[in-house]
Amino acid sequence: MMTASEFVLFDIPSAPCVPVAGEAGRYPVRRIFCIGKNYADHAREMGGEPDKSYPIYFTKPASAIALSGATIPYPPRTSDFHYEMEMVIALGKSVFNASPADAAAAIYGYGCGLDMTRRDLQAQAKTRGAPWDTAKAFENSAIIGALTKASDVGPIGAQRIFLQVNGETRQDAHLRDMLFSCEEIIADLSSYYHLAPGDLIFTGTPAGVGAVNVGDELAGGIDGLAPISLAIGAPD
Repeated sequence: MMTASEFVLFDIPSAPCVPVAGEAGRYPVRRIFCIGKNYADHAREMGGEPDKSYPIYFTKPASAIALSGATIPYPPRTSDFHYEMEMVIALGKSVFNASPADAAAAIYGYGCGLDMTRRDLQAQAKTRGAPWDTAKAFENSAIIGALTKASDVGPIGAQRIFLQVNGETRQDAHLRDMLFSCEEIIADLSSYYHLAPGDLIFTGTPAGVGAVNVGDELAGGIDGLAPISLAIGAPD
């Protein structure tokens, strides 16, 4: 608590919030975790092999959030801006070293997400053995649609996940194709972090990722969840 002699030097934006289907309140975003290469076909299209020995994680700041329906500027320092359609888990309980049962109980809801990536910067980082931050963790790189509560979704697996660019289907798979299930991801991630309400987890993308250009319109969906859309605007 601040004393009478203390004051805040700068005002900073409040946490971004995501709408929830059927709720007046919104879900505040605390942190964003992402898992890489969680679909075998995507791992292969990126030049690797599926590996279930351990998940690959990276993070994005909460300031990366943009809501479905937005028009975002084409980002700077890239000429190879890619989409990755994903299911997003929203946590509603705190967990640490969770069992699969505890992990399942911690899920508040699910949403459609787009992990937008500066692919050329990612390739450069991989070549140098450097972090992926400039490729993954930037403004408007975590697009998310309205959340649907877990109780309204049912078991995860059979749902189709797809993405269209300018009306052409580019990604088309099912959630059962994920190498690591939602419960496995949460249980493992909670061995590294004290997870809590407000934490989002992007669960990986199926094959078919590719570049977008100014003027492109993206539309994606997952069975039973609110759809997602995005337009690519001119650079700032």
